[in-house]
Amino acid sequence: MKTTHTIIIGNSNQMPELGDSSIDLMVTSPPYPMIKMWDTQFLSLNPEIVPLWKELLTNENEKILSKIFQNMHDSLGKTWRETFRVLKDGGLACINIGDATRKINGLFRVFSNHSKIIDCCEKIGFITLPYILWKKPTNKPQYRGKNVFLGSGFLPPNAYVTLDCEFILIFRKGKLRKFTPHDKLRYDSSFTKEQRNEWFSQIWTIKGAKQKINNIERRIASFPDEIASRLIRMFSVKNDVVLDPFLGSGTTSMQAMKYKRNSIGYEVDKTLIPLLKERLVTNLDSITFQIDR
Repeated sequence: MKTTHTIIIGNSNQMPELGDSSIDLMVTSPPYPMIKMWDTQFLSLNPEIVPLWKELLTNENEKILSKIFQNMHDSLGKTWRETFRVLKDGGLACINIGDATRKINGLFRVFSNHSKIIDCCEKIGFITLPYILWKKPTNKPQYRGKNVFLGSGFLPPNAYVTLDCEFILIFRKGKLRKFTPHDKLRYDSSFTKEQRNEWFSQIWTIKGAKQKINNIERRIASFPDEIASRLIRMFSVKNDVVLDPFLGSGTTSMQAMKYKRNSIGYEVDKTLIPLLKERLVTNLDSITFQIDR
């Protein structure tokens, strides 16, 4: 079974190339609000954040910080609204997101990205389903090869809990997807009992993809193949169309191709085009790049 894959270089806040109710599944890992490496991307997506950051440097006002955080999620929310539009009834949206910890104006705090996304998606009309906790064994802070904790170590009460889990949020548009009895593609897409028992448990222990020094490689390397492949096999059938509105290095499209699903990916960063072509172009499947949108 040959599949087709389209890569669109553009902002997924608007997806005019996609018709209403044309996508079966969305799988993505967006930029994480309040993680420093993604600040520049959010500033380019939402220029209103620029003066707020400047104001925060001279005015330690919690309301300003909350507004910056909300504006970052408002930018992501435009993509979640478009995703709702293009998903078919019964289609699912899977979003890998981590919360952020950061010290700003001398005060350390957590920014709850997962709860912001749940709130936004429910307001759009999505139905929230049980989420998955992705436990990353290598995510603990290291000092000279040993795990350490944030804060005062062994002395109460000023140490902080380490964030070693990320969330895979799962949403559905409308009611359960319907199939004809004994649908061949659905039965051809089945998984084993062992896979079902492992995949549909709430905690996944999967090592994160290897991080490299280059800023682009660091930004795109955190979404492992194993997570994308599981979600695609759990929540779609062969010949479905899988969307990734934050494609990065193309992990979702690669796994869709591997498991005989079609895919559409959006990526705003043009510098990733050579890498995407290197990873995705094969002789087995049809790849289309739409660069001049």
